[in-house]
Amino acid sequence: MGSEEQKPTPENSTLFQGFEWNVPPDGGHWRRLTTTLPALRDVGITALWLPPGCKAQSANGNGYDIYDLYDLGEFDQKGGKGTKWGTKEELIGLSNLAKEKGVSLYWDAVLNHKAGADHTEKCRVVEVDENDRTKEISDPYEIEGWLGFDFPGRGDKYSAMKYHWEHFSGTDWDQATERKAIYKILGDNKGWSESVDNEQGNADYMMFADVDYSHPEVEADVKNWGVWITKELGLKGFRLDAVQHFSERFTNEWVDNLREQCGDDIFLVGEFWVGDVDQMMPWLERMNHKFCLYDAPLLYNFSSISKTEAADLRKVFDDTLVQKAPVMSVTVVMNHDTQPGQTVETPIEGFFKPLAYSLILLRKEGYPCVFYGDMYGMKGKNPEPPSCGGKLADLMLARKLYAYGSQEDYLDDANCIGWVRRGTWDKPAGLACVMSNKGPGQIRMAVGKEHTGEKWTDVLGWEEGEVEIDEEGYGLFKCPGVSLAVWVNKEAEGRDRFPVNFDSNIYGE
Repeated sequence: MGSEEQKPTPENSTLFQGFEWNVPPDGGHWRRLTTTLPALRDVGITALWLPPGCKAQSANGNGYDIYDLYDLGEFDQKGGKGTKWGTKEELIGLSNLAKEKGVSLYWDAVLNHKAGADHTEKCRVVEVDENDRTKEISDPYEIEGWLGFDFPGRGDKYSAMKYHWEHFSGTDWDQATERKAIYKILGDNKGWSESVDNEQGNADYMMFADVDYSHPEVEADVKNWGVWITKELGLKGFRLDAVQHFSERFTNEWVDNLREQCGDDIFLVGEFWVGDVDQMMPWLERMNHKFCLYDAPLLYNFSSISKTEAADLRKVFDDTLVQKAPVMSVTVVMNHDTQPGQTVETPIEGFFKPLAYSLILLRKEGYPCVFYGDMYGMKGKNPEPPSCGGKLADLMLARKLYAYGSQEDYLDDANCIGWVRRGTWDKPAGLACVMSNKGPGQIRMAVGKEHTGEKWTDVLGWEEGEVEIDEEGYGLFKCPGVSLAVWVNKEAEGRDRFPVNFDSNIYGE
């Protein structure tokens, strides 16, 4: 073999979202993640998406109601030292363990707004139409807005920047009249950013005190923060919240500065939650292909197919980001916004969850992200147990061990589809996956003559029996109705690790 073929095949990358919306506000989450990280690494997790762990206005807040970028649970502010997730010391402990285990950490950065100001400040504003922020609906007048941020608990540590009315472009509350509206702040060089999405006329204003990235002091402070937190926690990437709501120009500059200071391999995924891939592609192009986005269109396809009896499984990737730009697609089955009870709740029928996960975990395209709520269950008013019949860890391990090499699809039947992965020179086992959303299914698929005579079984244990690979390298692979099977040589390296004995009882209940 030539030297090119002898290069070791890198392990498949798998991202894990390390929280769901209703994680208990007990300050124990960094410790929980530290405890479970070794088990997640064992089944193939290579990166962990951390929640937004900066100090929030509420001690129980998930961090999207962000108060202080530089307080990671270190200072007595907003009702205590720690955040909902824990203290900075515990976060550093998690970071150290992640480094030891070879797991990358991605931070959920909330850069669009600030909440929980320390005092009000007077400023001149004009009201705008809440459905079209380009339309002014009042004369200019003065309000008293919650726009003064002094960070008294932190003082000047890490950053001496204090935020005042001139550092914001809008707010939604006038304390003087106790009236809610969308107020555009007036002043020199002020106005909504032009480099944002055109949702509601102009998407710059979303909530709370809207940060103004045309102000040089703001730009400098937030660029400084990106480098500081990356070095402080050894981060390898970021999820940027609500990217269509703040300046694309600034975002590009922020990324350039971050990569210049911390390395070109910093990973970035934006939350631009829209169902139309034709809206996503121009944004990615304006970001100079420095970004990935979550594949919302794929998640919507999962939802509609799961709720339509005998839907055409062959259409699952139609008009998705993973189909159009696979290297820029982070594929998800659920997240904290789409879970039951949340803002963009997108239900996926229980039977379809393992099918959806196999479609993102066992195929070549996309960067799959597994959801905490599917792994450990969801709490709150809409509780759900772990999904996939307890087999999600098995699907993740199958990705880690066997989902390598070329991919061949078998798409002759609308209700029973399959594919094979042929393996590589150093990860030769390969796999055959077959799924049905109607009755029991079967597909004759070629896994390669090199497997002739091997006996393959379903790693999930849902389809019984063995398949012997014939002299042409084919096998007749079956699956149960409205389910799937993942077939691998029963003698393949790592088969003794199935079924995975994964402890999903993260709360010790």
